[in-house]
Amino acid sequence: MKISTTTHKPQASPTTLIIVLCLGGLLASYMQTLVVPISGRLPGYLHTSADNASWIITATLLAAAVTMPIAGRLADMFGKRRVILVSLSLLVLGSVVCATFTGLLPMIVGRTLQGLAMGIIPVGISLLRDELPPSRVAGAVATMSATLGVGGAIGQPIAAYIAEHYNWHLLFWTAAIPAAITFVLVFALVRESPARSGGTFDAVGAIGLSAALICLLLAVSKGHTWGWTSTTTIGLAVAGAVVLAVWVVHQLKVTSPMVNIRVACMPRVALTNLTSVLVGFALMGITLAAPQLLQIPHIPGVLDYGMGRSILEAGLWMAPGGIMMMLLSPVSAHLNISIGPKLTLMIGTAVIGAGYLFGIFETNHPWEIAVAVMIVSSGVGIAYSAMPSLIMSSVPLAETASANGLNSLMRTLGTSISSALLATILASSTVSVAGRSVPDHSAFRMVFIIGAIAAILALVVIAFIPKDPTPEAVTHAVVDPPVKGSFDDESLAQEIDEGLVRPNGVPTRG
Repeated sequence: MKISTTTHKPQASPTTLIIVLCLGGLLASYMQTLVVPISGRLPGYLHTSADNASWIITATLLAAAVTMPIAGRLADMFGKRRVILVSLSLLVLGSVVCATFTGLLPMIVGRTLQGLAMGIIPVGISLLRDELPPSRVAGAVATMSATLGVGGAIGQPIAAYIAEHYNWHLLFWTAAIPAAITFVLVFALVRESPARSGGTFDAVGAIGLSAALICLLLAVSKGHTWGWTSTTTIGLAVAGAVVLAVWVVHQLKVTSPMVNIRVACMPRVALTNLTSVLVGFALMGITLAAPQLLQIPHIPGVLDYGMGRSILEAGLWMAPGGIMMMLLSPVSAHLNISIGPKLTLMIGTAVIGAGYLFGIFETNHPWEIAVAVMIVSSGVGIAYSAMPSLIMSSVPLAETASANGLNSLMRTLGTSISSALLATILASSTVSVAGRSVPDHSAFRMVFIIGAIAAILALVVIAFIPKDPTPEAVTHAVVDPPVKGSFDDESLAQEIDEGLVRPNGVPTRG
């Protein structure tokens, strides 16, 4: 592990640091769902086909998936604060492009730049771990994890309200201006973490991982449109799998890999990442089905299950789910400390399953949909707070950002696979009303059943995660042992005097 020998400015108070970084995470997740409520109107806004307009959402998905592990690695090497500032800059730039230009290509470019900002959340979690006193880490990580759901929850009603009452370009100014303010706050109040991994950047590994993810995610996200058995879909899936296999071999051979495959294959890390896929899969079910159920017109005797709500009303009924994630973050933090992240993760997935079981039988009124969303979201919030704790207690201190980035990527893979599969299910069983096809009630029930199954599978996987280590074991597990001769004696002595590191070279914070 490399310890920075530069002089560090005084850090902001722990509360200020948490607020500033969580604001960045909130904006990153807000940006992701910003155009979802108006996705049906985008072809009209941009004077293009529905298939072309769908690239505006797909581009953000691909950019976010690619950037999270790469941003994590860059943060471990060159500084977490620096990567967060770059991410916020990209968010501002992408938002301004979308707010200023009208046309398919500028929108795709802007949304791609916005997607590149998603590294804020995993890198922010790692920075909080480095800089906060140990007593504040669990609560801060839980709050930062909760921003992933809260940003999306508040984005839906805001986007719907603006689209109904104002010019749709205003949507992107609501992301650009707060992101610019957050950039200034991070620049002024947040100092750089001294924990660095060193090494060289694996450009070949970054390109290989990006190519594999793009191929696989395109096959998953566009398979419904192109056809699951089409040459394009199958070709991309095969190409992605081949490139990924070659990439893994390359990562095992290089001295400074993009992703430490050996660490990623440790049972505690690998099983946590697999759980992340399943939790992300489960989250997408309620996110995809609930708004459609709320907006389907209610026609007695024909569409008795429809609720006839507007886009804005549907967003407001969904919003309490995100609020619950934020309100439960202190509870999640307490559970992580008192019973350990493994049992906390099990509780979270069990709550997700309970929410889907409620949805299978009780989704006849808007308030019942809201209750199901709140239960599932509560479980997701608890689970998301436990995952970084499991990861960071298992990897070297200088690799926490890249490990968290990989874990965030696993969530994205889960939501992408879920979105593609469940959209196919909803489209395969429909009824026609006034020339419009809408999913049958049985299709929605199937989505909730699959969500419950995903939660149950997650519980099974968690049962095999090795037990939580003792505090002493965690200390040894997350810190690389100092290498003789790897520190300059004078610089090390100075940093020990300043309280930045312990005599063995280990950072004092976190």
